[in-house]
Amino acid sequence: MAKKQKLTVEEHTQLGQRLAMMRDGLATLQVQLASAYPQTGLAAAPARNLEKARKAIDEARSDLENALYREYPEQAATTIYHPHTEDRVGTA
Repeated sequence: MAKKQKLTVEEHTQLGQRLAMMRDGLATLQVQLASAYPQTGLAAAPARNLEKARKAIDEARSDLENALYREYPEQAATTIYHPHTEDRVGTA
């Protein structure tokens, strides 16, 4: 069975930027919904679901960052999966 190719550092960087932008977008939508609808009950379900999605992205970023440090300890940096706002380019 062929061994799977790991992500390159560049691929980790691109993925980190996209995940950061996705997370930011979900957080913005969550705040928008939380401001427009009640915080409890059935009407709060969409905002809660966005929060769950945001947390899932946070967990994936953490797991991927751990993989990055295992695979490329010399090149790894926390800013790859948690880039500064000005370094977040492209679209989610």
